Amino acid sequence: MNGFWKRNGLVWLLIIVAVGALYYSASQSAEKPVEKSLTEVASLVQGGRVTKIVVAGDQLQVQLDNREGFVSQKESGVDLTQALTKLGVTPAQLSKVELKISTPNDMGAWLTILGAFVPLLLIGGLFLIILRQAQGAGNQALSFGKSKARVFTGDKPTVTFSDVAGAEESKAELQEVVEFLKEPQKFAALGARIPKGVLLVGPPGTGKTLMAKAISGEAGVPFFSISGSEFVEMFVGVGASRVRDLFEQAKRNSPCIIFMDEIDAVGRQRGAGLGGSHDEREQTLNQILVEMDGFDTDTNVILIAATNRPDILDPALLRPGRFDRQVVMDRPDVKGREAILKVHVKGKPLEAHINLETIAKGTPGFVGADIENLVNEAAILAARRGKKSIGMAEFEEAVERVVAGPERRSRIISDREKKVIAYHEAGHALVRRMLPKCDPVHKISIISRGMALGYTMALPEKDRLLVGRAKFEDDLAAMLGGRVAEQVVFDDITNGAVDDLDKVTKLARAMVTRYGMSEKLGPMVFGQKHELVFLGRDIGEQRNYSEQVAREIDQEVRRIVQKAYDRAKQVLDQYRDLHHAIARKLIQVETLDAEDFEAFFIGVPGAPPRPAAPILAPVPAPRRETGIASPGSERPTGAPAPRPAPA
Repeated sequence: MNGFWKRNGLVWLLIIVAVGALYYSASQSAEKPVEKSLTEVASLVQGGRVTKIVVAGDQLQVQLDNREGFVSQKESGVDLTQALTKLGVTPAQLSKVELKISTPNDMGAWLTILGAFVPLLLIGGLFLIILRQAQGAGNQALSFGKSKARVFTGDKPTVTFSDVAGAEESKAELQEVVEFLKEPQKFAALGARIPKGVLLVGPPGTGKTLMAKAISGEAGVPFFSISGSEFVEMFVGVGASRVRDLFEQAKRNSPCIIFMDEIDAVGRQRGAGLGGSHDEREQTLNQILVEMDGFDTDTNVILIAATNRPDILDPALLRPGRFDRQVVMDRPDVKGREAILKVHVKGKPLEAHINLETIAKGTPGFVGADIENLVNEAAILAARRGKKSIGMAEFEEAVERVVAGPERRSRIISDREKKVIAYHEAGHALVRRMLPKCDPVHKISIISRGMALGYTMALPEKDRLLVGRAKFEDDLAAMLGGRVAEQVVFDDITNGAVDDLDKVTKLARAMVTRYGMSEKLGPMVFGQKHELVFLGRDIGEQRNYSEQVAREIDQEVRRIVQKAYDRAKQVLDQYRDLHHAIARKLIQVETLDAEDFEAFFIGVPGAPPRPAAPILAPVPAPRRETGIASPGSERPTGAPAPRPAPA
């Protein structure tokens, strides 16, 4: 309350004075007395009617015997007695009148003048109150140019490097930034300057924001967090003003860290906007460039930015002197996934036989956010089942829910469709098992899950960065195994293989045009791809080859796909009885795990020895199924897959 009066006391005082002046002016105008001439005053004195006259300067306040009164005026510089005597009033008559001299008071005049300005005072006072309230902490209505950054002090760090797992190389790279902030004099003594900016790049969910908070927690310095989209508003110049305000705050609190998430919102290449190179976003970027390049060497302020689109950032933003370092936070390997699992299961009750290494092997391609969601889903499933701890069965079910969606046993499927799906999935699994370069089969299911009707799940034995042509050719045959099975068994085909055909076509075309795996066309890349770097998603292609070459590319793609189709048909023809046995078992139990599936190949001549795929459940669980995007898909839509190495 005291603070309120200190801030607004003068404003309220002006308002009170204005209201008083208005009241006085109104009262004076409402009670204005009658005014008479001095001659009339002399006549009333002669008649004995006047009892009192108060002289205030040249103004006379006359009171009559009936208690009524009026005002009059005398000449300036002339005494009242002399003036009345000249008008015929005798001294005896004048002696009956009480004369009183009053000191002139100009307050009424001042209040009258002040009353004329009452409307202006009221409007000005109200405007000042609104302005002060708008600039308060609870209302930013008029403070457009102020930064909206959230500030975290480094006194009580909530996140440290121990909370970030699966990114050891990135942590080692960023440890130097922490040392710069803790002991800048050690580096300054050798002539080294503090890095001005660190750019964290990587796919979504890999922990870029968490890593930035960990740097702040380790260094114990203030942490300013803001998103790139918070700079841009509908008002011109607001973004640049907020950038200036943010960096001014950071300099006052140095050493500190500024974290700008999703910097690609304002850091795109200039010159591409509708307003040429002068639109609001580019003005904001220009201000960021100026502020980063204007740092003094002793300010100890580091800008950390995160993005998954480094390919679209402005080159001026990426040059040394602004972002000195680019730290890549990629998908974690099996050891990284195990470390992330240990972080997220901390504090959660687990059953004694839980093996986090086995779970990590069964989740290839998962990022930190996926693993956090996996552990949370397992905990929810355990609570739903009334258990006091989380077991391997819950983790297996959670993997299937994260990859393929929730189970849908209520979906009505006819016996004919169920048989087609069973033979389709059995064809996938059999071809995959008999080709040596394919990943081991982990589970086969014909139960709907999410938008899927059934699927064959194959998990790699280990993380893979380089993929050879022989591996691609075996995978193509395995993908076509379901479609070939429909043709061989039913002499008909369905639309259930649409996802398989799409993947086969894309992979075969990539082998020819990107990986240089065509013997006819040679080791060349055809077409310039425009894609999202970390998401692996094509957004366009520029053709740099002739129509003749395009025809040859189509012929090579068709040849590779047909070769894979023939290989799959050869396997299914050779092991026809085994194919029927697997399909009949699927129709009966609806799900086969790795152990049940491998039991079919004991003593089968020509079957290559295969290592067991990662098995999440220690005991076969034929009723725990997963799903696919469409009947016969080798991998659910959205499921993580090993990324092929570029040619």
